[in-house]
Amino acid sequence: MADNILIKNKKSWDAMADSWFGTTALPTYGCLIPTEDELKLFPDLRGKKVLDIGCGSGHSLKWCGDNGVSELWGLDMSTKQIENARKFLNENGYAPTLFNSPMELDCGLPKEYFDIVYSIYAIGWTVDLQTTFNNIATYLKKDGVFIFSWDHPIMHCVDVQDDKIIFKGCYLNEDIFSYIQHGNPVTIKNRKLSTYINALVKAGFMVEQLVEETNDVTLTWPAEFSSGYYTPYKAKKFPLSFIIKARKILLRPMSK
Repeated sequence: MADNILIKNKKSWDAMADSWFGTTALPTYGCLIPTEDELKLFPDLRGKKVLDIGCGSGHSLKWCGDNGVSELWGLDMSTKQIENARKFLNENGYAPTLFNSPMELDCGLPKEYFDIVYSIYAIGWTVDLQTTFNNIATYLKKDGVFIFSWDHPIMHCVDVQDDKIIFKGCYLNEDIFSYIQHGNPVTIKNRKLSTYINALVKAGFMVEQLVEETNDVTLTWPAEFSSGYYTPYKAKKFPLSFIIKARKILLRPMSK
């Protein structure tokens, strides 16, 4: 089943890659959440080796390069995204090393090599969270930093109706579901916040920071009611995104 989901999601991401060109990239972490300029989660990037999981069009890697990174590496399951990223980065004077592979597979990335691994709104697409975190742990040097962002889990169980926010589902259900995104079918899984944190611990990470905030501009803005998915109306009530910063402390992951 997992393999079928990867195949179908890859086909859809190849089809809609151009639609996502340049969106949700560092220093932005997600929708209506504070940026890296405000949070300063990344260490000094000068001379560091970084790996982007779900690198998309390469805009986050460019941000890293502009901040002094010595080596830019990226991974994405979409062939079209990799093509876009390579072209974009080359046009901006960078020569990245890019891998076209699902994050769940060991695709030959070097072990204990990177100072920083990050993922901006991509980790949630994994069909095997524990294996993905285990893989990332092997790529990092001891004491290396892993930072990722994704939809806040509360998002999958709330909706708006008659100018009110209501619960439409159960936070505890970690179900797999499909929907249409930019005209293409995709399949994804809901996960609790504790699922992410516990999987990180099993992979040998120590969580250093959890960010689940709405940015100050949104909080002070008199947002009107809206029934959309990512809206200021919702963001004034709860965070739409979350960010975790973790550090590798174990040489090898615990068993599943």
